[in-house]
Amino acid sequence: MAASNINRVIITGNLTSDPELRSLPSGTSVCKLRVACNTRRKDGASGEWVDKPNYFDVTVWGAQGENCARYLSKGRPVAVDGRLEWREWETPEGGKRQAVDIIADTVQFLGGRDESAPSQGFTPRSDVPVDTSDFAAAPAGAPAPAATAAADDDIPF
Repeated sequence: MAASNINRVIITGNLTSDPELRSLPSGTSVCKLRVACNTRRKDGASGEWVDKPNYFDVTVWGAQGENCARYLSKGRPVAVDGRLEWREWETPEGGKRQAVDIIADTVQFLGGRDESAPSQGFTPRSDVPVDTSDFAAAPAGAPAPAATAAADDDIPF
């Protein structure tokens, strides 16, 4: 049995620019993100901890890419789960270039929306409606209700 290969990457960081959304002739959407992730290192000369940024190009396909373009902007924190893809091309001058990109399977929006940014119709809401009837205030100094055998019979196990 042959060993299987694993190509998985998970990063968290901040967008260095606004997302760029394009559509292929087939109609498929593709969104390009650039994410900066800091690595902390100790400076040998000063002994101080310093942040060294790493920059990653991320490609997000389809409806998820459209959502990234709609709701994300420069500076927003994101978590990206995906795979690495190596590519090479030739420049018009004949030089060879190479790059490693992240092809996103999922992009999770982290942090809150910037309050100063214009609203684009996104309002976070819970899927569960709030029912405050279970949270009626008890009078101060009232004894706690006693547990009854009937209440124990309602337990399904």
